[in-house]
Amino acid sequence: METSNCGVVVLVRGSVVDVRFETHLPPIYTVLHAGPQGKIIIEVLSQLDAQRVRCIALTATGGLARGMRVEDTGGTLKAPVGKEILSRMFDVFGNTIDRLEPLPAMQWRSVHQDPPPLARRSTKSEIFETGIKVIDILTPLERGGKAGLFGGAGVGKTVLLTEMIHNMVGSQKGVSIFCGIGERCREGQELYHDMKEAGVLENMVMVFGQMNEPPGARFRVGHAALTMAEYFRDDEHRDVLLLIDNIFRFIQAGAEISGLMGQMPSRLGYQPTMGTELSRLEERIANTDSGAITSIQAVYVPADDFTDPAAVHTFSHLSASIVLSRQRTAEGLFPAINPLESSSRMAAPGIVGQRHYALAQEIRQTLAEYGQLKDIIAMLGLEQLSPHDRDVVGRARRLERFLTQPFFTTEQFTGLTGKSVSLEDALDGCERILKDEFKDIPESALYMIGTIDEAKLLQKGTENVIRVHAA
Repeated sequence: METSNCGVVVLVRGSVVDVRFETHLPPIYTVLHAGPQGKIIIEVLSQLDAQRVRCIALTATGGLARGMRVEDTGGTLKAPVGKEILSRMFDVFGNTIDRLEPLPAMQWRSVHQDPPPLARRSTKSEIFETGIKVIDILTPLERGGKAGLFGGAGVGKTVLLTEMIHNMVGSQKGVSIFCGIGERCREGQELYHDMKEAGVLENMVMVFGQMNEPPGARFRVGHAALTMAEYFRDDEHRDVLLLIDNIFRFIQAGAEISGLMGQMPSRLGYQPTMGTELSRLEERIANTDSGAITSIQAVYVPADDFTDPAAVHTFSHLSASIVLSRQRTAEGLFPAINPLESSSRMAAPGIVGQRHYALAQEIRQTLAEYGQLKDIIAMLGLEQLSPHDRDVVGRARRLERFLTQPFFTTEQFTGLTGKSVSLEDALDGCERILKDEFKDIPESALYMIGTIDEAKLLQKGTENVIRVHAA
C-alpha cells in the first residue's frame, strides 16, 4: 500500500542509493520506487542518521540522478503465491518471464518471513529416494532436509540437479520449485524446455535471478522462492522439493552488496555478515507438522578448495553433502560423485536399517582400500599384488562402474536411455558384486547400466555375437 512519505535522492554510487526523508525514515527492508514512472526499485538496508537511509537497487540505476523524487511503498518486497503460479517462470519481483499470458490477480506475501518455531518442526527422520544409485546407497537424502552438491566448475552439478527434478517430480506427488541464483539465461531456457518435454512442468515453479541482474536482485531471489515453497507446505500441506542453483551465487551477491555498502571485508574478501545471511535463508527450509520442504543445493567450490569460507559455512547447514570429483569426471564415471568424501547424517543403522548400513560401510571400505593400492599398481603393476588385494581391486572397480548411471536429462548427448533404479535393486547389485558373483564378467559390462541383471544380459548378448563371428 502506497503512502504519502516521499524522499529525495542525495547520492547514487552504482547500485547504492542514499535517500533523504523529511518526515519519517522507512524501516529496514522497505521497498522504495524512484526514477521515471517509479520503475527503479530500491530496498532500504541501513539508516545512516535521522534523515538519511542507504539503499541497494534491485534494478539497474540508469537514469537515476540526485534530486529525484523517491516514493515509500510502505511495504517490503513481495512474491506471488497460490496454485496459479504452478508451471510458470518468475523473476525476483514476481513478474512472469515465460512469454505466456499474464496471471490474474494473485495473493502476494512478503519475502522476509521467520523460520518455523521449534515446536512446529517434525522430529521424524525419513529417507527421500532419488532413483540415483550412488546417492541412495552412500549418501541417502532426508525428507525435509538440506543436501548440498559440492564441486568446481564443469563437474556436473546442474546436470545432477535436473536429473533429480526429472526423477522426483515424476515419482512424487509434491511440488518442485527451481530457484536459479546467478544463472545464465541459456541454462534457464534449456531447463524450462526440458521440463516441459518431460511433462513435469505442471507441478513446478521456476524463479530466476539471472547473472546479468544487479546483486540486489540475485540476493533476494532465494527468499522469493522460499516464500512460494512455504505457501505450498503450510497452506496446501504438500511436500516441496526446492532446488537451488547455485547457493554460492547467493553468498557472492551478499559479498557484492557488502562491498558496495562500504562494510569492512572479512576473510578472503567475504562479507562479515555471511553466516547470518546464509542462516536467515537456510533455517526457513524445514520439515513441519503440515509438510516438508526438502532442499537440494548446488554449491560452487572456488578453485576446488573445500576450506573456502563459503563452502565451510554451507556445510554446517546440511544433512547430506554430495561431493563431485574432477578426477572421476576425467575417468568418465558419471555421476562424478566421490563416495569417500560424500556423507549423510541419515546413513545410520537406526534410520536406513542394518543391511543398508553394513553394505554402505563395506562399499566404502573396499573403495578406500583400492585408493591406497592405486600408487602400488601405478609403480609395480597389478601382478605384484597379493591374491587378496587383487580381489579387492576387482570388486572396487566393478563397484565404481556399477555406481555409474545413464541420466534421462543427458539422453540427447550420450545416446543412452536414462535409468531410475530403486534402492532395493541398487543394494542387491552391490551385495552381489561384493560376494564376487560378477568376478568373471568384464568391468565394462557394469558401466552405465541400471539394475545388475542388465550386466548378465549384456554379457550373454556379447557371447552370442562372438559365437556368430566364430562360426
